[in-house]
Amino acid sequence: MLSARDFQEIVSGKRRGIGASLLRGTMWLASLAYGIGVTVRNRRYDSHVKGSEKIDVPVISVGNLTLGGTGKTPMVAWLARWFRERDYRVTLISRGYGAEQGAQNDEAKELEQLLPDVPHLQNPDRVAAAKVAAEELAAQVLLLDDAFQHRRIARDLDIVLIDATAPFGYGYLFPRGTLREPTIGLRRADVIVLTRGDMVSDEQRRAIWDQVLKLDLDAALVEMRHQPSRLLNASGEFAEIDSLRGQKVLAFCGIGNPSGFRHTLSEAGMEVIELREFDDHYHFDGEDIHNLEQWVAEQSDFTAVLCTHKDLVKVGVDRLAEKPLWALTIEANIVDGQAELEERLEEIVTRIPEDPYADY
Repeated sequence: MLSARDFQEIVSGKRRGIGASLLRGTMWLASLAYGIGVTVRNRRYDSHVKGSEKIDVPVISVGNLTLGGTGKTPMVAWLARWFRERDYRVTLISRGYGAEQGAQNDEAKELEQLLPDVPHLQNPDRVAAAKVAAEELAAQVLLLDDAFQHRRIARDLDIVLIDATAPFGYGYLFPRGTLREPTIGLRRADVIVLTRGDMVSDEQRRAIWDQVLKLDLDAALVEMRHQPSRLLNASGEFAEIDSLRGQKVLAFCGIGNPSGFRHTLSEAGMEVIELREFDDHYHFDGEDIHNLEQWVAEQSDFTAVLCTHKDLVKVGVDRLAEKPLWALTIEANIVDGQAELEERLEEIVTRIPEDPYADY
């Protein structure tokens, strides 16, 4: 069984040798079968042979073209706040990947802290969850997390995020690459958001947009950066990022793009001595925390330990080997295309049914 890191090194071509080349060949053959399945499924929806179920309130999907982290959580939080600032009731719907039966997964716990006034329903049957949100929670807008390929629910707006550091899945469908579907699928998108554009050159950024524009689509084009907001510990206490600016830190993360986390810490002015990487959605148990404490205890001359918000909700401790443990909270900073995005959102507002509770 390949770890997430092994998989990335192989599909990206970083790992050399006969063994890696043979494995890439096997993955390529498997990706052909995967591609046929994805194409047939999409054609059934596109030709209306297979129908999408309409919910009684507007539905906005936020998703990816590729596997791995592209920065959906800050985008979902930005959208939820946009509607809440206008007094619309929003509910988040997600599959609940990696959650134990009856429990929330890491992303749900993170969003609960970021958006305490926004309900979040997790259910592998997202159609059922959407109906509960609309009928029982009186939601006026639904945000579907990681749902670009989940076409059972009809949506009023499809937002797709592209990570500038690995935009098109290394050019291959899964498992040879990380594409969930061919790039032509972007034609279904109403809004395309490029994330982490500050981590690549202007030339690389323009090349990504050029490839997107070749698809002849009618989507709003947006660029979003991940902006560090505050430090947060497991007790819910906040601290300013400036308190660690210029300081040496250790860091660990279990996310889809660990290099993005390192970049964010560096941009926040911290000197990362070492970054320990875990698989995406990694579940930290008691042994893992013990190992982290040993790792921290073996280091010297640093001020604190940093992790992502998604990791903090699973680790659940304030200190490791007597060193403070902080999560760096991230907010979406839209640097281009915000007016176009908000124009699309205003169109959604016109479709929100009249609020029966408005006079109460």
